[in-house]
Order: sequence, then C-alpha cells, then structure tokens
Amino acid sequence: MARQKLIEIMINRDWCKGCGICVQFCPTKVLELDAREKVVAVRPEDCICCKMCELRCPDLAIEVLTEKGEKND
Repeated sequence: MARQKLIEIMINRDWCKGCGICVQFCPTKVLELDAREKVVAVRPEDCICCKMCELRCPDLAIEVLTEKGEKND
C-alpha cells in the first residue's frame, strides 16, 4: 500500500468556528486552537495524513493535501 506524503495542511480560518472537533480527532496532536479559538497546525511534521481532521470538520475548513509516496514493502 502506498504511503501518503504531506504537501500542506490548508486551513480556512474564515470558515473555522473553533469547535475543536479536528483537534480531538487528530491522533498525533498536530492541531491546536490558538488565542482566537481558530485551528492551527502546530506540528505539521507529525501529520500521518489520516485526514481525520478533514473528514470530521463540520465547516469543511481543513484540507490535507498529499502526494502518493513509495510503496512500503
């Protein structure tokens, strides 16, 4: 199965209402809420590209851009 490689975590801060659902679903704690109660990717290098944040965001404010990596033998 090909592993996904992170290109970018795109966050539309205008759409984010700060509910924190994405923060709770992230298994590697990449996301946090900032002082304005908007989500930010504080540790993008830890992202495993599971896209749970993107799938669970009720406001469609997060997009995880990936490229296919090499097969993991």
